Amino acid sequence: MLPINGKPLLQHTVEWLRGYGVEEIAMNLHYKPETIFEHFGDGRALGVELVYAVETELLGTAGAVRNLKSFLEDDGPFVLVYGDVLTDLDLGQLLRFHQQVVANDPSARITLSLYSVPNPTEVGLVDLGPNGKVRRFVEKPKAEEVFTDLANAGILVIEPSVIEQIPENSFYDFGHHLFPALLAAGESIYGWKVPDGTYLLDIGTPEKYEQAQHDFPIAAGHLP
Repeated sequence: MLPINGKPLLQHTVEWLRGYGVEEIAMNLHYKPETIFEHFGDGRALGVELVYAVETELLGTAGAVRNLKSFLEDDGPFVLVYGDVLTDLDLGQLLRFHQQVVANDPSARITLSLYSVPNPTEVGLVDLGPNGKVRRFVEKPKAEEVFTDLANAGILVIEPSVIEQIPENSFYDFGHHLFPALLAAGESIYGWKVPDGTYLLDIGTPEKYEQAQHDFPIAAGHLP
């Protein structure tokens, strides 16, 4: 909810999604959810329909998806966006890539958007094969374990069948639990490299928030 150019980060995200025709959005909340309820309401003012789920105890990145099972499971693949990402990524291009890999590989379950990072020990790294298929995923590796600078950008396309593979009412993480479990079961995860020129910032620290404030005049030509 911290403002960037006068609007909360989450509002930039909602408006970005709406710009690609997304009209139904669920937000998974934990800390001070009433602040978000009061700002967004039912979403109509922004042209979307908002649904909320509140975690009384944190369930992890994948557990949060399981918490929204009833919202997600009936309408085909869904887009998952981490709440601290500011971006102008071409969502249509990512969705088309996912549709193509599913058409070619019936075992495809998830497409990750990937970007190069300067701090590979602080993120989830992806070992990507020549065909875009993920060979392994290592969450926040030690310095001696770093093998790439390609990281999960926090924008994913997920097939609804994945939901059933997430335990209910349990802490379950994408990088530590779900991705390794899917790969071990022979199911496919693919990676899509974010094109050059895309603005993408993970605002996970005060320093990154300050960077977003400085970046905004540059990014404003692309962002809502």
